[in-house]
Amino acid sequence: MSREAILCVDDEAIILMSLKQELRLSFGDRFTYETALSADDAKGIIEDLAQDNVKVALIISDLLMPGTKGDEFLVEVKQQYPEIRSIVITGHADQAAVERTMRETGADRVFHKPWRTEELLQAVADCVAGPAAP
Repeated sequence: MSREAILCVDDEAIILMSLKQELRLSFGDRFTYETALSADDAKGIIEDLAQDNVKVALIISDLLMPGTKGDEFLVEVKQQYPEIRSIVITGHADQAAVERTMRETGADRVFHKPWRTEELLQAVADCVAGPAAP
C-alpha cells in the first residue's frame, strides 16, 4: 500500500506547527505530514511526494498568503490532481469570499481562524475516508 500525506500550507509557521501536532495526535502514523510556508513551496512538495509514490490525500491551506493566494493554489492543484481533497482555513474572508472559494476550488470545508479542533479533525476524517460526493 502506498503512503498517503496531508499537506498543510500557511504563511505562519505557528499555524503549521499547530495543525501538524493536531493531525499527528489524531491520526498517528496513518499519514505523512508535510508543511509549506507558501503555495510555491507546496507545489514542489506535491511533486516530490508524487515522485516518491506518496499520494497527497488532503491539503489544508490558508486563503490569504503572500505570493500565490490559497484559492489560486487550490484551483491549480485541482486541475493537475483532481483526486486531492482540500480544506481552507482563513482569518479574514467574509461569507461571500468563502462561498466563492468553495465554488472555485472545490474545497470540502472552510474554517475560520481560530478553528475548533474537533470540527477540523472531523472534516479531515471525512475527507480522507473516501471520495468526494458528486
